[in-house]
Amino acid sequence: MRTSNYRKKRINKKTWKYAGAVFGSLLAAGVIFFFAYFKVDEVDVMGSSHYSEDEVREMVLRGPLASNSVIAPLLYTKRETEGIPFVKGYVVSQVNRNTICISVKEEKPVGCIPYLDSYIYFDRNGIFIESSKERDETVPYFDGISVKHVIMDEELPIKGKTVLNTAVALATIFQKNETIPDHIEFDKNYQISLLYGDITVMLGKDEFLEDKMTRAIAILPLIEGRKGILHLESVTDTIKTITFEEEVKEKTPEELAAEWTGGYEESGEYTGTGEFDENGTYVGPKPMTELEKALAEWTGGYDEEGDYTGAGEYDEYGNYVGPAPTEESLAKEGADGENTGGEDENGETVPEEEDYTEYAE
Repeated sequence: MRTSNYRKKRINKKTWKYAGAVFGSLLAAGVIFFFAYFKVDEVDVMGSSHYSEDEVREMVLRGPLASNSVIAPLLYTKRETEGIPFVKGYVVSQVNRNTICISVKEEKPVGCIPYLDSYIYFDRNGIFIESSKERDETVPYFDGISVKHVIMDEELPIKGKTVLNTAVALATIFQKNETIPDHIEFDKNYQISLLYGDITVMLGKDEFLEDKMTRAIAILPLIEGRKGILHLESVTDTIKTITFEEEVKEKTPEELAAEWTGGYEESGEYTGTGEFDENGTYVGPKPMTELEKALAEWTGGYDEEGDYTGAGEYDEYGNYVGPAPTEESLAKEGADGENTGGEDENGETVPEEEDYTEYAE
């Protein structure tokens, strides 16, 4: 029988190591090429109104694999999220080899109300969609709407369906006109008032809200920087009366004295001490400051025997009158609660009304 001389040639360890090194190098080069070729240089963000683009990138793209435009869409897409207020989910997609896009699906709150130590946000159906310790200034805030309990993704148990309907209607108007007030309040009779800085807009009942807000939006720029109440409660389809009740504080004697530039006599000649202005209108004598008035009224002091001294602490009847007034003594009296000007005798500010009915036409 013929015996074959062929023997199976075995690969030695050195050859295996060399082949492994070559394969590893090729694999490493491939990985490097893959990450370099599909390196993310640009991230587009769509659909986010509550968070800036940088905030969205930071909350979504975490970890080194987020820098690859092929892997990122697979690892970072989330259809549902928890712990991110106002975001239901987000989808990461590849635009091209160096660009990815984050599409954010947001909850759409139309208003928020206070609840315990948080703010409760609800959508146009009155569904509780989010809770936060921080208030989002872009969402209308309603006061006077209270609930005893809340359950996520369920309708808020607000007493009276019309209140919720009113809140949703107002929120829609605010967002459409980009005129979200600082505060919306329902009183116990569900009368509506809006606060824009120092201006309170009284809307009254839930009637003709579109008409009332259209007029309010037109008037608000005209009274910017002032303080008072804009009355639109009586506006209907037939009644158009609108008034602005301005809260005006009387100027202090110091302010009047500082503004006084001198007087004019009846002929119009400037005297510096007269009682008429250049138009012949009576302006009175130069206003006195609190100290000047106090000194003018102070007649000096008397000692205990009743002798006039001009500096004593008793009047001619033996009553203590104290030393001559000073800036310090007047300041102390003001701090103790005396009325120092700018209010009437009851301590109330003085309102003035202006008619804005023309803006109701």
